[in-house]
Amino acid sequence: MRLRRVNAKTLFWLFLSAAIIVLDQLSKYWISAELPSGGRIAIIEDIFYITYTTNTGAAWGLFSEHTEYLAVFSVIAALVLVYVLMLMRRRFASLSLSMVIGGAIGNAIDRVRLGSVIDFIDINLFGYNDFPIFNVADSAITVGVGLLVIYVLFVHREM
Repeated sequence: MRLRRVNAKTLFWLFLSAAIIVLDQLSKYWISAELPSGGRIAIIEDIFYITYTTNTGAAWGLFSEHTEYLAVFSVIAALVLVYVLMLMRRRFASLSLSMVIGGAIGNAIDRVRLGSVIDFIDINLFGYNDFPIFNVADSAITVGVGLLVIYVLFVHREM
């Protein structure tokens, strides 16, 4: 495959990534300005809370002693995905990649700036209280990867 020039469609998807980064960073700034670390606000009692916490690791605290490696990995992964995005011709795949790019960079900014990631979305469903607290970037990565799996399994066809 030959790399295409950055065109209006690619710029649109990169703009979406940038919007996710801005939303993620603004939400984290708001949380850190309004709540003390460990502070909690009930939005829907027993179900949905805003809880200010930090995480030096990846999902579920994995690799918590290696936040600098996670930051480097996030940036490299985002750059590789930008390259793949430039090759992409399908909107569905472009949407998923732009979400993952935005989420990866959003969390990388925290890792570089703070040495940890700010998390605050705290959901307790069906009495399960141990679900990890997460943030906008984590949500974008999760939804983006889910859409990418759907794309690979059900949409993508060899040309």
